[in-house]
This record gives sequence, C-alpha cells and structure tokens, in this order.
Amino acid sequence: MTPPEMPRASRYWLMKSEPDDCSIDDALAAPDATVPWTGVRNYQARNFMRDSMQAGDGVLFYHSSCAQPGIAGIARVASAAARPDPTQFDPKSPYHDPDSPPDHPRWLLVDVQALRKTRLVSLPELRKHPALAGMRVLQRGNRLSITPVEPAEWAFIMELLGG
Repeated sequence: MTPPEMPRASRYWLMKSEPDDCSIDDALAAPDATVPWTGVRNYQARNFMRDSMQAGDGVLFYHSSCAQPGIAGIARVASAAARPDPTQFDPKSPYHDPDSPPDHPRWLLVDVQALRKTRLVSLPELRKHPALAGMRVLQRGNRLSITPVEPAEWAFIMELLGG
C-alpha cells in the first residue's frame, strides 16, 4: 500500500491530543490511520472545525498534557465536513454534555488521518526559532486545542522535520 501524500493545502492546523487519550501511534494503528477528533469543548476550536477545516488540510499532531508536549506527527483532515461528536451524548464519557440536545448538538468533530510519526518537536524547540514566534500555540495564555498554522510556519516545521 502506498503511504498517503503529505498535505499541500492552503490551510494548516495544530491539533492537540492527550497521548493517553489518542497518541500519534494510536492514530497510525487505527483503520485507515483515521480517528474521529472527539472531545473538543471550546467554541472557537469547534468553529474552526465547523467553518474552516476542509478535507486535505494539513495537521500538526500535537501531544499535550504529558511529560513532553510537542508535535509528534503529521496528519490531514480526512472528513469533508464536521459532524456531531457522539461523546457529548454518552453519560459515561468524560466529554458528556447533558445540556447538548441530540436534535441540535453543540459539539462537533472531524476525522483526522495520521500520515507519519515524527521526532518530537517540543515547545522549547519551537520557541527558539524566530520564524515561529507568531504561532498561536506559543502565545501566552493560549490553551486552544485547535489553532491555525500559517503556511510559512508549516513550511518551516516541515524543514525542521527534514521535508
């Protein structure tokens, strides 16, 4: 089987996942290396998925809330449109939202296809490069789980990773 092509999109994203929940290894091991990006509970991040993400957009797969946070892989948005996140309706899920009605769901997800694992590009490494100073993930107080990445930032990170 031929590996999927690296994204060459006009839009790029950094998407955070706790590796205990879904790591880049978990995503690569999933059928078609594709996972639903569940558990987003921030309106701005939800709106990025709903209003801006398109199939084929590039994704920096970022491990967060762990001993060594950082970019751990490259992926792409695999779904054509956002759809309701089923975890909001599951009372056993840590992402359950009892105030989200099934007929008008509050929370959405997109499918993400992992393309490859990379060496870990840590926050300190990202911070040391002036070309990345504007990245939202590096801005003080930013805690969004999904942030846009500028094409120049994407290109710089691809160079850091060797292409």
